[in-house]
Amino acid sequence: MQPSVKKVTALENYRLSVEFSNGEHGTLDMNPYLDFGVFERLIDPGAFQQVFVSFDTIEWQCGVDLDPEFVYSKCQRTDAKPKLTANS
Repeated sequence: MQPSVKKVTALENYRLSVEFSNGEHGTLDMNPYLDFGVFERLIDPGAFQQVFVSFDTIEWQCGVDLDPEFVYSKCQRTDAKPKLTANS
């Protein structure tokens, strides 16, 4: 069983900073998925910024959500939280 998402923050260039329940941190690049189906809703930077944790995964205000296994498997692990930009 994969760890659950505890915190998510939108970064520049359609990336997400993700913190998991086991203490790991990672960055999830959503760029490769923005041309497919419901993910096209996230192309608007304002919509992408409206991300939050829902139960054990990631969801956006526009109704798009991600499978928790996908989030954990696609996140590039980092030792520390990435620095946020001035707009974050």
